[in-house]
Amino acid sequence: MDQGLRSYLAEFIGTFTLVFIGTAVATLQGPGMLDMGPAGWLGICFAFGFTLMVLVLVIGPVSGCHINPAVSVPMALAGRLKWAHLPGYVVAQCAGALVASLVLLALLKGSTSELLTYTLADDGLGANGNPMQMATSSLFGFELVLTALFLFVIFAATRHDVPSGFAGIAIGGFLFLAHLIGAPLGDSSLNPARSLGPALVEQGAALEVLWVFIVAPVIGGVLGLILYRLTYSEG
Repeated sequence: MDQGLRSYLAEFIGTFTLVFIGTAVATLQGPGMLDMGPAGWLGICFAFGFTLMVLVLVIGPVSGCHINPAVSVPMALAGRLKWAHLPGYVVAQCAGALVASLVLLALLKGSTSELLTYTLADDGLGANGNPMQMATSSLFGFELVLTALFLFVIFAATRHDVPSGFAGIAIGGFLFLAHLIGAPLGDSSLNPARSLGPALVEQGAALEVLWVFIVAPVIGGVLGLILYRLTYSEG
């Protein structure tokens, strides 16, 4: 298989995995299902952060493990991703997220029993939103700042002089930390594809604020690249 196609497939699989595991944990631990209460937030943080940590090691050698348009755009700007490959990366990422949400929905509907009940209307699919009714500017601001810091970490952790094998710890670790802030707020997507897939399936309120989780991470990602270039001599 052509290397470009291998990269697209890796991005599809990686985004599918991140969204499926992360949103499955978010949905199962929410009210109405397993209802884990406050401990559920920590579970969501671990799900996203540690899944990304694993994926960096697994598909990083194939595609760079972007699994996020807000990573791919700055990588193209930095010259680490060919512009010709950017559309394929974004399409693969968004497709992976959407398929993950459709598969999760099918599995949750099939798991209904006396002990475990699920309805899309009541339990959702782990879509990002604004359950605390924050001002849109605050929701946007959290996404922008956290994504900027996220990309700063990604660029710094993947420098040529960083020992191999450590990037995943830094990158996944930061996503874990970001979710400590954002998970209770319905925020901290940092990833337009992660937000797009569940929102398209869940519909409703998730679609109303979807633009925030697309626009803010992309802008934040570019700001993260700028921060990196201002801090490190390497371009």
